Amino acid sequence: MSGTSKQPLFLVAGFALNLMLLVHSQDNQSGFISIDCGLQADSSYSEPDTGIKYISDATFIDTGESKSTSPSYREYQQRYRSVRSFPEGARNCYKINVTRGNEYLIRASFLYGNYDDQDKIPEFELHLGPNLWDTVRFESASDANMDKELIYVPLRNYIHVCLVNTGSGVPFISSLGLRPLPNATYQTTMGSLALVSRYDTGETPDGTGYRYPFDIHDRYWDNYDSDDWTQLNTSSTIKSESDEPPSEVMSTGSTPKNPSDSLSINFSLPDINAQYQNYLYFAEVESLQLNQSRWQYIFKNGENIYGPLAPQYLYIDTIYSPNAWSTDVSDVNFSITKAENSTLPPILNAIEIYVVKQFGEAETNQEDGNH
Repeated sequence: MSGTSKQPLFLVAGFALNLMLLVHSQDNQSGFISIDCGLQADSSYSEPDTGIKYISDATFIDTGESKSTSPSYREYQQRYRSVRSFPEGARNCYKINVTRGNEYLIRASFLYGNYDDQDKIPEFELHLGPNLWDTVRFESASDANMDKELIYVPLRNYIHVCLVNTGSGVPFISSLGLRPLPNATYQTTMGSLALVSRYDTGETPDGTGYRYPFDIHDRYWDNYDSDDWTQLNTSSTIKSESDEPPSEVMSTGSTPKNPSDSLSINFSLPDINAQYQNYLYFAEVESLQLNQSRWQYIFKNGENIYGPLAPQYLYIDTIYSPNAWSTDVSDVNFSITKAENSTLPPILNAIEIYVVKQFGEAETNQEDGNH
């Protein structure tokens, strides 16, 4: 099918805002819930790297044991120096009060850190209430750390985050974070969204990525390294609303080293039977001359899904599908291709991929309390 025939299935948005409000809000952790699991009761601290204030998990759960990770893992942030493990009970749950109907980013973090001196990593399930969120599965004991993120709109004024023993080792958790988002930041009408990948595609390969306070919603933006790309950047502010990628992310973009090539980016998908959603972010970072143009098309697994698009100068264009998509292969390729009438190669600034989670059962106190 032609590229334009698919345009009604995708939406594009460009935004501007009062930049003074954005700068002011970067010191604001209003609504943040940052829990250091296993931290001594009544304790709190501010993480030096981010300024985020963490509190003990003691008031959110009454089961489990507090343990310390091995001293050899002290280079990690303080929230990884303790864990709460659950040697007893098949299911142990945190109860956290939230604002019903508000969109949240929920992040569960895990660093094994040989806290039990067994040097043997477990495998267990992470649930949101009665529903399976994901399986926590590590590659090796020496590199056993990960984050699980979910975009979720609670139907009640609390949530339960549960660790479930599946017979493959003792469940544990390092930290829990909840970040309120402006409603409709992400399209959750089809289901909750579990993060697969989030990349600042314009950052240089040696970059360390961005999170709070650069992103006021504390999303992690990792750099994406491709030998076939070259980076563009601007010192000007990229204008957006607060729920868009921050200017630090959007002020850089990648183009192909060979101007006639496409920008190609591949993602491994966790479940071939699942449905997915994507967000692609574009901003022109070069002030184009009258005889210059940057028009481009977006392809997904070879299918033209949007275009032509000319990214706006110093403004964000967000391309996403309001309908979930699936694929019969274990990975997905996005390709940004130069249009025939374009004098410049394509650009991409950032991208997010989510798996759609259909949570069929509602929270109830009877089902989801601590066990």
